Amino acid sequence: MIHNPILPGFNPDPCLCRKGEDYYLAVSTFEWFPGVPIYHSRDLKHWELYTHILTDDETVDLKKLPSAKGIWAPCLTYCRQEDRFYLVYGVMNSMNARYFDVDNFLITASDLRGPWSKPVYLHSAGFDASLLHDDDGRKYVVSLQWETRVNYEKPGVICLVEYDPERREIVGYPKCIWRGGTDRGCIEAPHLTKRGGWYYLMCAEGGTGYNHCVTMSRSRSVWGPYEGDPENPIVTSQPMASNERHDPDHLKPQYFNPDSVLQKSGHGSYVDLPDGEVYLAHLCARPFVPELRCTLGRETALQKMTWTEEGWLRMADGSRLAKEETPEPCLPEVPLPQPPAFDGFDSTTLGNFYYAPRIMPQRFVDLTARPGWLRMRGQESRTSLNKVSILARKLTSVHARITTKMEFQPETYQHSAGLILYYDNMNYVNLRKYHSDTLGCSALGITRLENGEREVLLDTRIPVEEGPLWLRMTIDGRAVQFSWSADGEDYRPIGPVFDATKYSDEYCKFGEFTGAIVGITCADRLQHQKYADFDFFEYLADEAAPVNSCAAGKAARGI
Repeated sequence: MIHNPILPGFNPDPCLCRKGEDYYLAVSTFEWFPGVPIYHSRDLKHWELYTHILTDDETVDLKKLPSAKGIWAPCLTYCRQEDRFYLVYGVMNSMNARYFDVDNFLITASDLRGPWSKPVYLHSAGFDASLLHDDDGRKYVVSLQWETRVNYEKPGVICLVEYDPERREIVGYPKCIWRGGTDRGCIEAPHLTKRGGWYYLMCAEGGTGYNHCVTMSRSRSVWGPYEGDPENPIVTSQPMASNERHDPDHLKPQYFNPDSVLQKSGHGSYVDLPDGEVYLAHLCARPFVPELRCTLGRETALQKMTWTEEGWLRMADGSRLAKEETPEPCLPEVPLPQPPAFDGFDSTTLGNFYYAPRIMPQRFVDLTARPGWLRMRGQESRTSLNKVSILARKLTSVHARITTKMEFQPETYQHSAGLILYYDNMNYVNLRKYHSDTLGCSALGITRLENGEREVLLDTRIPVEEGPLWLRMTIDGRAVQFSWSADGEDYRPIGPVFDATKYSDEYCKFGEFTGAIVGITCADRLQHQKYADFDFFEYLADEAAPVNSCAAGKAARGI
């Protein structure tokens, strides 16, 4: 069996693609670099982080973009006739006054690891743009056309436009083709495919929250008219029928389904296997209950599907409810390498599982200056939308322990470095070493930012001697506890127990759609030159533990 989610933690908006015997998944990254991770599998059960497509932070400039903006819903496709991969991605620049200013681009490559072509601008009609390679060689771009007019249904309808690969531009203006297969509203995430003479339009409806779902429609002409699947939705966490076309809010917590472990299931894409089997990837979330807060963000799950004699796609078990377990395909198992739990920074190349907000980590990380250590140059404050030195991993379980060894000699109060639990620039908690003028020496302390309100926990302040420090964060369900050690053996708690549920889409007011991140950080708000050295970064996570089970996480990790 395949256990869901197959990609735990911040891995939303999956787009599933096949080339021969290889399967690839692309997911959204929003303000984080490197952008658009590609996961690879040979059996749909084991997945590896294969590469990232967007690694040039000058061509794709995300600096100064607010949290939850940036790279939305990439669409990865493979054109067999050209033996070439295509990626369509959107850069969401602003959501002010619900105008949703997005620019959509297309790039291509013969190898997923590059080089990729220069971006071609498509349009700014709306988000979640994706590409169809028709069997006659023509290409079409489908997206949500964002609606801003008064007395029109929000957020809009699905639109279609032809793309001319020779002229590298769209042909005319997009045409509206579909307004949904249910009355849940908030249609988005269109994907066009062709099978048996039918054009199939898969969409998400209900908003990317608790009423989310996957729907399907089809037409004999790419321009429509499209007819909806009579059984819509085909995959969801909430099978109950509803009419929410009047409400453009995406979250809709009233549709939480206590009978489902996987919530928010929707935004799907499917792939046909050579033997006729079908699998659909979709996003999902696992909230803390009763808070209904998803600290891990939106994750990726997989469901086994089947085509009916009438030509509609159905879950293989005959239901519409997304499941934790789904049958694995008739493919030989191929285990693949996973990111290491312990990174001793002994390589001169940074692991591909690290991320940084808005800029590439290589802008501030050096693995050669002190062999066996990672040197991090401090930049702006952690609240900045510009140049911030945070090197982080996605939190994949709320039962985890994160440890690092750091050497850092702050000289002013503007120098600080340490360990961080980060949701966005307005929500984080940071165990940091800094220079205290009050104590006249270096100190350890905790700073918390909660929905933009900064709190320096002065009662947590501890004077420390110069030399190495071991810093640790333990996440046990809802509880987050920091500790530190001067020898790597005896760890002492520092600060209160923090609430992990607050680092979530539902609690944070300035960002959404992403997930909690854990990592190391350094700031030099004076000259952007002071550095901290880190000897290792250890991330131990029990991904099999349920979100709400603290005891299970403790027992599995022995802590």
